[in-house]
Amino acid sequence: MSNPTAAMLVIGDEILSGRTRDANMYFLAGELAKVGIDLHEVRIVRDDREAIVVAVQSMAGTYDHVFTSGGIGPTHDDITADCVALAFGCEIDVRADARALLEAHYARTGAELNAARLRMARIPDKATLIDNPVSVAPGFSIGNVHVMAGVPSVFQAMVASVLPTLTGGAPLISETLRIDRGEGDIAGPLGALAEAYPALSMGSYPFQLASGQYGANIVIRGADAALVRSAMDKLTALFKA
Repeated sequence: MSNPTAAMLVIGDEILSGRTRDANMYFLAGELAKVGIDLHEVRIVRDDREAIVVAVQSMAGTYDHVFTSGGIGPTHDDITADCVALAFGCEIDVRADARALLEAHYARTGAELNAARLRMARIPDKATLIDNPVSVAPGFSIGNVHVMAGVPSVFQAMVASVLPTLTGGAPLISETLRIDRGEGDIAGPLGALAEAYPALSMGSYPFQLASGQYGANIVIRGADAALVRSAMDKLTALFKA
């Protein structure tokens, strides 16, 4: 049986403009691999209602799980929650459970729970809250879509809250071999090896040293550790010095 599939939707003009470097995709991919959920697609969209709604509906209908990042804060351009509610055809408003979390948090800190901060308690009525031990304001899950903050520390905490609730598959095993030859020299044998192991994924990631020498890191991935080891042994034999 194949592993469950996943996609990630990164939301925010700041990502597309280059003002902010996304770190959440790298983290999520690694965590999903550990629990046997295969990340198949990552899509980045701007802060545009129609674009977000279309992306959520498309991805939710294609993959077992969709993880979103960004756009659930207190400012006017944080529109992700509203767009996800629209995508699922449900109402959204300040929810009592989310409001209670924020009230308790700001009472402890002495800050005011103003109208802007209260926006973070707007949750679709069919959603379940995602715990946020970092800054309290919750994310939420609705259907197969998990809506999370864009701040990396908060995103990571929310992922840690969600993953134990999901059913995974076989964790992905990965081994790497560095070969100090150009890809043109290794492509033929590597292609033949990949054909001999159709259950595995083999990728070639080239590099160039300061001396001008070319090389590549060959990565073999799969759920069967013995099969990965067998393929890596044959790869090593092909290109041993």
